Amino acid sequence: MPRQPSSRRKPTRDALLRTTGGPQVQVYLTPEQERALDARLARIEGHLAAVRRMLAEHQDCNSLLVQLAAVKSALNQAILVLLESHMEACIIACAMDAESRAALEGLKEAMAIVLRKT
Repeated sequence: MPRQPSSRRKPTRDALLRTTGGPQVQVYLTPEQERALDARLARIEGHLAAVRRMLAEHQDCNSLLVQLAAVKSALNQAILVLLESHMEACIIACAMDAESRAALEGLKEAMAIVLRKT
């Protein structure tokens, strides 16, 4: 029988342990990264609410499409920030040699290009 993948990540040297009133949990974002991502998501949420209002007000399709494209772009940037943080905390920390680190940096750059163009 094949092993089921573990839902718990193995700690890396950059993983942080944090207690927030409950049990101690392992996190991969610094408090600053977490706050910045949360603020970005809140802005996206507000922008999306505005688009919903526009829809309820029967605004024209072009205006809705422009605003939805802006939401999509903002969401892509949030994804990029999270992926970069994940790579730094979980993947780059495990890559020991300079060649592996350079390859991962190239991957980060490629992801940024792809996400900015979609």
